Amino acid sequence: MASEQVLSNIGDASAIRTKWLARDGEHDHLKDVLGEKSLDWVKERNVHSVNALGDPNKSPLYDKILSILDSSDKIPYLRKINDHYYNFWQDKANPRGLWRRTTMESYTSASPEWEIVLDFDALGKAEGESWVYKGHTVYEPPFGTGNIERTMMQLSRGGADAVVLREFDLTTKSFVTENAFEVPESKSRVSWRTKDILFVGTDMKDGTSMTDSGYPRVMREWHRGTPLSESKIVYEGETTDVAVFLHTSQHRQHSYLLKGRSITFYTSTNSIFLPASKDAAVADVTDAASWHELKVPLDSEISIFADQLLVQLRSDWVLPQQTYKQGSLLAVTVQEFVDKATDATFTELFQPSPTVSLESFSATKDYLVLQTLDTVKSRFVFWEYQDANQVWTFRGAEENANIRGSSLSAVDGDASNDYWFITSSFLQPTTLQLGDASAGPEGVQQVRTLKSLPAQFNAAGLVEQQFQATSEDGTKVPYFLISNANMPLDGSTPTLLYGYGGFEISLPPAYSGVVGAGWLDTTGEETEGQKQQYRCYVVANIRGGGEFGPAWHQAALRENRKLAYDDFIAVAEDLIARKVTSPSRLGIRGGSNGGLLMGNMFVRRPDLFGAVCCAVPLLDMKAYHQLLAGASWMAEYGNPDVPEDWAFLQAYSAYHNIDPALAATGRYPALLMTTSTRDDRVHPYHARCFVKRLLDCLEEPLEGVAQAVDASTQEKVLYYENIEGGHGGAADNKQQAYMSVMYL
Repeated sequence: MASEQVLSNIGDASAIRTKWLARDGEHDHLKDVLGEKSLDWVKERNVHSVNALGDPNKSPLYDKILSILDSSDKIPYLRKINDHYYNFWQDKANPRGLWRRTTMESYTSASPEWEIVLDFDALGKAEGESWVYKGHTVYEPPFGTGNIERTMMQLSRGGADAVVLREFDLTTKSFVTENAFEVPESKSRVSWRTKDILFVGTDMKDGTSMTDSGYPRVMREWHRGTPLSESKIVYEGETTDVAVFLHTSQHRQHSYLLKGRSITFYTSTNSIFLPASKDAAVADVTDAASWHELKVPLDSEISIFADQLLVQLRSDWVLPQQTYKQGSLLAVTVQEFVDKATDATFTELFQPSPTVSLESFSATKDYLVLQTLDTVKSRFVFWEYQDANQVWTFRGAEENANIRGSSLSAVDGDASNDYWFITSSFLQPTTLQLGDASAGPEGVQQVRTLKSLPAQFNAAGLVEQQFQATSEDGTKVPYFLISNANMPLDGSTPTLLYGYGGFEISLPPAYSGVVGAGWLDTTGEETEGQKQQYRCYVVANIRGGGEFGPAWHQAALRENRKLAYDDFIAVAEDLIARKVTSPSRLGIRGGSNGGLLMGNMFVRRPDLFGAVCCAVPLLDMKAYHQLLAGASWMAEYGNPDVPEDWAFLQAYSAYHNIDPALAATGRYPALLMTTSTRDDRVHPYHARCFVKRLLDCLEEPLEGVAQAVDASTQEKVLYYENIEGGHGGAADNKQQAYMSVMYL
C-alpha cells in the first residue's frame, strides 16, 4: 500500500501541508539554541520525559550498560606513530578519556603497560572546559627523513563539531607554548605542509571565510611565528560550495599536494600540484602553472597509492576506449594521467555487479586490499603493486562472502604490509587481529589474534538470519534479523527495527553490547507460570544506503526519497507477514538522516508501529538548508527554495505532515524524540519544533474532533535534549548509557 495513500486516507495530505505552511515560522523561537525561552521549554520537556519513563540513572539497565561502556575488557584499538602504538581510552575513572601509548610487545601481553600522553579529564578540569577529544592531525616528515613529533589536537566543547586546534608535542607529551600553532573554535580544516607551515581553513570572523554550509571557503598558508590573521590566502572557493580543501597526500616516498572545491556533498573539483622544481614543500602554491586539473568525473572520489591515482566512480565514465561502470575502482599513473588525461592507460581494480559493491579499500606498503559487499556479506580482494614497472597484479579474493562486520586497515602503510583486521557479527564479539597482505586471501584465515572482546550479553539460543522484503516497486530489500531460535511465529515478539537509508552509508552486521544486553538478552526476565518472553532486533538495508554501491544510494535521492521509506515499510510489513511481530509490538529507531526516516514513518504509517525512537533528526525540510550544516545536504535532499524541489520535498517534510486530527486524538504511536543542545551539525530546532507542534495539536480545538488530552496521551509524546553530546548525542559513557536506557 502506498504510503502517500495511507496518509491521504487519514487526512487530506495537501490540506494538512497548506495549513502548516500558512503558519510557517510559528516555532522559530526554538532555533535560538541557548535562548531562555527555548531552554525553559527544553527543561520542562526533559523533566516530563524523565518522570514518564523513570530516572534512567536509577534503572538496573543503566548500571548494566555503563559497565559495558566502561569495561576494562574493551579492545584498545591502536594507531602506530613512530615506534609506539597510540590508543584513546574511556572508562569510569576517565570519562573524557586518556590518550596513551605502548609498544607492540607490551600490547600483546596480558597486562599492557600504558604511558599516558594526554589526560582529557585533567585538561578540562585545569582549564575549566568540557573538553571532548575529536582526533588529531600529525605532521609526517618526508618519507625516511625522521620521526613524527607534532600533531594538531582537536578539542571540542561538549562534543560539538566545531573544535579548537592546538599544537601538541609527542616527545614532551605537552602542548607547544612557544610560537605554537593554535586555531580558535571553528569547523576548521588543517593540513601540514612542513613542520613550520600549516594550510588552514577556518572562520576568520570576517563574514567571507566560510561557506553557506559552515565549512571553510578559504585556505591560508600559515607560517610559524606569524599571526594567523596575516597568513596568505592561497585558495578560495565559492560561498555556495560545501567546502574547499588543500592538503598533502603521502604514500611511501610519493607526496602530492591536492586541492579542490567540494561543490556539493557528492561532487568536487580536483587539482594536483606538480611544480617544475619537483620540491612541492618550497614551491609557490599560488603558481597557477604548477597546478594541473585532474579531469575525472566530478562525482568520483580520488586518492593516492604510491605514484598511482585511484578513482572510485559514482557514475558511468564513458571514455573513447571503454566505458567504466558506476561503482568501479580504477588506477592510473599520476604523471601519465596529467599528461594524457583520458587517453592514459587505466587498470580496473574493481567492477561491480548487481549484488556486489565496493565498500572500502586500504593501502599497505605494496598492496591494496578491497572490502566488497555481496548482498551485504563481506569479502576481501587483494591487489599487489610493483613500483619498478608500475604494474598491478591480482592476488586473489576470499572464496566466500561472510555474514560479518569487518574492517581492514594498514598498520603502517608506508613501511609494511601488515594490517589490522577487525571482525564481529551481531552475536560474535569483536576481535582485533593482525594480518599480512602479502599472504593474500589465504592470509585472512591465518591472522594473529591480538585482543578479543568477551561476550557482553548472553547470546545462548540467539540466531542471526538474513531475509528479503519486497518493496512497493518490486525491489528486493535485504534485512538482518536477530532473535531466539525458539521465537514463536505468532506476532507476539517485541521487535526493534533500525534503519538509516542515506548518504551511501551501509549497515553491515556489527556487535553491540548495548543492544544485546539491553534488548536481546532476556535472561532472568522469566515470570513464574509464564513462558519466556523473547525479543527481536532487525536492521534494514534500505535504498539510500551503500549496501549495493552508488546506484542503491542514488535510487533514493531527492524526488525519489519515497523509495527509502517504501523499503522500510516493506521490511516492517514483512516482519508482520512472517508473524515475527505485530504493529503494537513493533518499535523503530533511527538518528540523523535516520531521524528523518523515523519522522516520515511516524506521520505516514502510524498504523504500522507501536513506538518510534527518533534521534538528532532532520524534520523541517523547508528550513533545513538554512540551519548549521544543512546547506551541504542539498545534493541528498533538494533545495526547498527551488519550487520544483519543494514540490517533492514537502511530501517528506515530516514537520509539515503532522495530521492534527491524529495528534489530537492520540492515534499516533508513542514517540521518544532525543537531541543535543550542542549538536552543531543538525540543529536541535528540528526535534524541538516537531514535538512542539504535536503538543500544540493536543491543545488546539478542532471542529468535529473529540480531543483526548489526558495523561496517557501526553506520555506518548516524550522529548529529551541532552545539554552536551554534539551530533552523537552523548559526550561520555555516562551520557551514552543514560540516553540508551531511555529507548531500550
